[in-house]
Amino acid sequence: MEAYKRWVRINKDYVHSLESLANGLTWLLPERFSSSEIGPEAVTAILGIITAINEHIIDTTPTRKHRGFAEPHSFPYSLCISAIKDLETLVEVVAEHYCGHDKKWNFIAVTEATKVLVRLALFRNSGYKMLLSGGETPNTEQHPGFPSSQHNTGAKLRTQGEPGLRNFNGQNPWNLEGRALSALNRFGENAMMVSDPVWLRRVQHQHAIMEPPSSVIERPTLSKLVSEKGVHGVLFLVGELLFVTRPLIYVLFIKKYAIRSWIPWFLSLGVDLVSMGLLSLITKSRLGGKEQLFHLTDPEQDELKRRKLLWALYLMRDPFFSKYTRYECLHLVASLISIFFQY
Repeated sequence: MEAYKRWVRINKDYVHSLESLANGLTWLLPERFSSSEIGPEAVTAILGIITAINEHIIDTTPTRKHRGFAEPHSFPYSLCISAIKDLETLVEVVAEHYCGHDKKWNFIAVTEATKVLVRLALFRNSGYKMLLSGGETPNTEQHPGFPSSQHNTGAKLRTQGEPGLRNFNGQNPWNLEGRALSALNRFGENAMMVSDPVWLRRVQHQHAIMEPPSSVIERPTLSKLVSEKGVHGVLFLVGELLFVTRPLIYVLFIKKYAIRSWIPWFLSLGVDLVSMGLLSLITKSRLGGKEQLFHLTDPEQDELKRRKLLWALYLMRDPFFSKYTRYECLHLVASLISIFFQY
């Protein structure tokens, strides 16, 4: 596997060309697949998963700048979400072929539930950051409200190198022993500022070789997020949870009321509107006259715009599509054809 990773990272342009060629060849599948959609969908899903794996390998290429730094997590959540999305259509086609139109929604619901669990795990592991592209794009920018804590090994060496000399400032200033230790500590600090002894530099060098500097990113816990952000944090959590669970809610209500019912359509749209409304409320207004505590990064702002654009998909979902959009599209196509023949 490591050899394959190295090959992909070295030949990434060649890999992208092969992926484009393979996706183009899917349009030339043999005629024996024409009676069933399982074959083409299986080939498309496999190619999609391979593409996602290669993109993950390229995106996780180690660089010199990140050597010695602790990675935020090792499990490839974004890759897992991409693979599930590539398998969704295949699961639907296979379930409908072998179980019928009505029972296929059971398998689709299981697929959506799996995707929700992975997204929730990613949401928790990332320190409750906004999911970009549904979790397929890692949100690596540090949130302004939660700075990362970096621990310098040199500072540790000076303050914790000797077991009996760790906290002089905590001594009672009115105590004779405390004042003596404080004076000794200030004298040692001044001496270090002038010039470090040779033996100290050697110890620091050996310590740096044995334990290179590391950057530990503190991810806020749920309780810390709520305590520091207050109502803003709670509304952000509710908004993200609604966004993550909305597809599963939509599928479950389709399973119960059928796809031609308006109940799943309106409920799904309502969940999207409430989710976006909560996120807009905490980023554009001040609750209770207090200072705004929740600020979004540039990728998160772009994510909000992307989610708003996704509302256009409701025009292509039943029953709105079969009742309105289909006829409007046919009328538009007919108008374009008539204009074309006029010229």
